[in-house]
Amino acid sequence: MNKVCEYYFAPQSPWCYLGHQRFVDLAKKYGIKIDAKPCDVGKVFAVSGGLPLAKRAPQRQAYRLVEMQRWSDALKLPMHMQPTFFPVSGDPAALMIIAAQLAHGSEAALNLTGAITRAIWAEQKNIADADTLAGLAFDCELDGKSLLKSAETASVQAEYDRFTNEMIAANGFGVPWFVYKGESYWGQDRLDFLEKAFQK
Repeated sequence: MNKVCEYYFAPQSPWCYLGHQRFVDLAKKYGIKIDAKPCDVGKVFAVSGGLPLAKRAPQRQAYRLVEMQRWSDALKLPMHMQPTFFPVSGDPAALMIIAAQLAHGSEAALNLTGAITRAIWAEQKNIADADTLAGLAFDCELDGKSLLKSAETASVQAEYDRFTNEMIAANGFGVPWFVYKGESYWGQDRLDFLEKAFQK
């Protein structure tokens, strides 16, 4: 029986950028299938007590930047702490990732996710811009224009809504959120624990 890890994420999240490729590599190492589920983290916050960044207390906002810099340095991942195009809506990117998954499978969707997270946090690109998203898809050897059209369909929106509701049902409250064998793990800084679970 295939071992599956559910992966709830928001493409605009710095923590998803910091953890995405490490998670993908871990899953591949241990033969774990990834069930990628982009979700609307704003809706998740609304029912779980979370706040959007701008509404958080100043000390929380300041410490967030400290932690981001620490992880960027530790992982040797290039990262702008305050990128030009942030805050930004993750909806267009999430919908395109879902469209890619439906048309081309999980690996293509995960590759595109990596490109999108790098675009905002390392490359200063606007991931809410259609032309930018199309270009990122093209860089991943996908038809960006076709995916943009698919991303506007009701079926893709329905998947986005379903993933969001599933995360809420799984008691998720932040991203990335992983569920493996019924157990939840929150954050890219919990990948060591997730790896231990993969080893069992």
